[in-house]
Amino acid sequence: MSRETVGRAMEILLVEDDLEDARMTIEALEQGDVKCRVSLVRDGEEAMTFLRREGVFRRAPRPDLILLDMQLPKLDGREVLTQIRADEKLQGIPVVVLTASQVHRAILTGQGLRVDGFMTKPVSWDQFVGAVKTLRRGWLDEIILPE
Repeated sequence: MSRETVGRAMEILLVEDDLEDARMTIEALEQGDVKCRVSLVRDGEEAMTFLRREGVFRRAPRPDLILLDMQLPKLDGREVLTQIRADEKLQGIPVVVLTASQVHRAILTGQGLRVDGFMTKPVSWDQFVGAVKTLRRGWLDEIILPE
């Protein structure tokens, strides 16, 4: 854990094309009093531009966590996840998949794409906490969810 991460708000990239689902996810984080800053992008290409800090996103923060919808325009969630895991600079960022279908879990697992957690939409606070606590990066729950 670096000194830069302690005490600062967690940076979350929410990749969601449905504005109602995005609103509900952000509200779940607010209700749980999670100290975070959420950046919203609405398609897979925009997500990759944000993550690579290109164009209008050249000053974008590096996310501590990506909440990734599977049903996205331009590049779907599977393609975004494939690119994240293939990029040496991005592959260490935890990704939690947002899905309304268990089929996505089987597809991603079958393709060997590492996912750090799954959440069923609509997202609830309890579900978010559960996903964060199962992340392999154990330092996150200390930073995000202090006692």
